[in-house]
Amino acid sequence: MSKLYYTESGHSMPNLAEELTTFRRARKVLTLPPTSSPASLYFIARAHEGSGLPLHISVNGAKLPPVPPQQAWHTWYEVTIDPTLLHAGDNVLEFWSDSTAMNSWALGLEAGHADPNSYVSDDSGHTWRNHHMAYLNVVRAEYVVRVRFAEGEDPAPPPMVFNDPDDPRLESLRTIMPPQALDRSLSKLERLRAISTWLASSWEHTPAAPGLGVINSPWDPETVLAWAPGQCGHNGLRPTANCIFYGVAFANAAQAIGVPARCAIFAGKPGKADGHFTAEYWLEEHQKWAMVDPNFDDFFLRDGVPLSVDELQVLGSDLEDVTERGPGAESQRPNQRVHRWFDSHERRARSLEFRTVWYRADQLTRPEFSPPAHGGGGAYTETGIVWEERDKDTWPMFPHFGSKDYFNAPPVWEG
Repeated sequence: MSKLYYTESGHSMPNLAEELTTFRRARKVLTLPPTSSPASLYFIARAHEGSGLPLHISVNGAKLPPVPPQQAWHTWYEVTIDPTLLHAGDNVLEFWSDSTAMNSWALGLEAGHADPNSYVSDDSGHTWRNHHMAYLNVVRAEYVVRVRFAEGEDPAPPPMVFNDPDDPRLESLRTIMPPQALDRSLSKLERLRAISTWLASSWEHTPAAPGLGVINSPWDPETVLAWAPGQCGHNGLRPTANCIFYGVAFANAAQAIGVPARCAIFAGKPGKADGHFTAEYWLEEHQKWAMVDPNFDDFFLRDGVPLSVDELQVLGSDLEDVTERGPGAESQRPNQRVHRWFDSHERRARSLEFRTVWYRADQLTRPEFSPPAHGGGGAYTETGIVWEERDKDTWPMFPHFGSKDYFNAPPVWEG
């Protein structure tokens, strides 16, 4: 039993953070209940490569031991807080570094808050403001800083949400889908295979990496299909269009033909780049969710029956005999780095070690709830993903954990 306290939804972007110096400091105010047990502080931060300087943190004016840098990308840090430093009510956490320039540490933030309980100072903490924040002084934001108490209990995970079947965006998406996907004379699996092959063949996987994806695509299937093939998006920049966008596009396209589908997110160990993003579709005849990897046009079947994530996790690295790769995979063949990754069934199995679902599968109807940079060069941060409850000790910086019944429940579907 424990409870996480936070004031943001983890919609952070690695390219928009708060650079910290000895002058420029960040403050987070969290309203907490009383506690008599050590608390865990979690925050997203990036240590500049080669800096070597520690991060300084204080809790209600008391300095904690300096935090050494771990790696040069936006990742989770964990610090234990003695309960005597905390009190019921508003608690003030401050972050800064010893550098006089913005070249040592950056703290993750979520823009878009009207009156945040996060503040920035440019004069070593003498004055503070909760506007004109981030390194370019352009947003109002909450820093991605969370605290977990041993006392209390996290809320139940939210129910799955799907697109409104009458939303005109679904009809618009159907106009660009392949004819086989819309052919009702074909089986459901044949129509879903047509969607997967179409997506895998539409663009080359573009990761967020130096010289490759520069900006993230939005979670809008039609926009991804417009930006990714030509490798040109917002402001003329090359967009990231990796596994996430195949999975999102599949989940929404499947809904467009009347099949419940959702985004499936996976991870290896925290802080490692072993994650993957696929989709799941509901099989009414088998009363289960089955997994598809539209990035590589892969379906997973045993004796003709599609397999669920639970069944794939049991198989471990023994996935070759149940993997049916469609013709869309050939479009990914030029990207040898990515293909080597997924030609290794051991690495794919490792990426499936921890599973989660995005409880919102309504990216067309409610695009404002889609994250801005998931998989765009930083660790998973969003509170809208639901982990399995058995993994709470591994992912304690998240608030939602579901039982097997939650993950396997039939969709409440109006399509």
